[in-house]
Amino acid sequence: MRYAKDVSGSAEQRSLASRLRLAVVRLNRRLRAQRGSQDLSLTQISALSTLHKCGAMTPGQLATREGVRPPSMTRVITALEEISFVRRSPHPTDGRQAIVALTDTGLDYVHATISRREAWLDERLAELSGEEREVLSRAAEIIDRMAGHG
Repeated sequence: MRYAKDVSGSAEQRSLASRLRLAVVRLNRRLRAQRGSQDLSLTQISALSTLHKCGAMTPGQLATREGVRPPSMTRVITALEEISFVRRSPHPTDGRQAIVALTDTGLDYVHATISRREAWLDERLAELSGEEREVLSRAAEIIDRMAGHG
C-alpha cells in the first residue's frame, strides 16, 4: 500500500494501516467494556449517543445516522422507550412522523457511561509520560481529521 505523499511503500508504512486499525479496535473494545450495568446492546447505546450528540430526530433520521434499516431502528427505539431512556412525540409539521428524544433517564445513562469511560481512559493516560500524552494529543487531532470531524 502506498500513500500519496510517500511512494517508498516500506513494510513499516504498509503495516501502519493495519496496526492503527487494530489499536483503535482494541481501545474501542476496552472503552465499551466500561459501560453501565444496564443490559443494552451496542446498537441501543449508539442510538442513545447519537441522540445525545445530535438532538431529537425522527426514527428515519436516526436509522440513517446509525446505518441501520428503519424497521431495526423502530425495534431499538421501542426497547429504549420501554426502559424510559427515550420518548416519542408527535412531529410538529408531519402527522405521519414522530420525534425521538432522550429522556432525563436516558441522558443520565449517557452521562454516566461517558464519565466511566473517561475515568478509565484518564487512569490509562496517567500511566504515560508527558511526552507520550503529547504524542497521543496530536494523534487524536489527526484521527479526528481522518474521520472527517476536524
